[in-house]
Amino acid sequence: MEKRLDTLSGQKSWCTQEGTLHLSQSFVSLQPFEDGDSKLFESRAITKYISFEYHGKGTELVYHDGKKMATVSVWMEVEAHQFNLVAYKLISEQMAKPIIFGMETDASVVEENQAKLGQILDVYEERLSKSKYLGGDAFTLADLPHMPAIHFLMETSSKVLFEARPLVSVWIKDIMARPAWKKTIEMQKQGQI
Repeated sequence: MEKRLDTLSGQKSWCTQEGTLHLSQSFVSLQPFEDGDSKLFESRAITKYISFEYHGKGTELVYHDGKKMATVSVWMEVEAHQFNLVAYKLISEQMAKPIIFGMETDASVVEENQAKLGQILDVYEERLSKSKYLGGDAFTLADLPHMPAIHFLMETSSKVLFEARPLVSVWIKDIMARPAWKKTIEMQKQGQI
């Protein structure tokens, strides 16, 4: 069984009984972010660009000290290549399949990925014993990209994995309480994004 989802960007996706998503078009078909002669398509590239280009305006999400920025960069990589992969497998199984596609959640996939997420969050718990945020003592691009996945995972049985780790739990409450994030969620509820 295969169900098709046409996204607002015009991208075509399918979800099979096995839960595999197939994209028929390149990600470049997404609406780009444009700023002058800069045209970007990928969210991490966009947030990096904005953070450096608009340095000094709003919350500083990057450091201009090489050593501090290296720490932020490490945690950005951890998010992109460890946390994100597992988080979105769980979101796909626990939300997309049952809610969007009317398919059954594969409990074995959830169990396997919750175990992986638990290991990642153990590393986060250790890191957060040394600093308030992943990249240091200020909210940075190391923390920001976690927010969408955490928002969805906190609506699933995976929530207990975050709550079981006291420092991770405090970190989540902090980042999810940011005014810009609250505004984003409100806009989403109103269908503005």
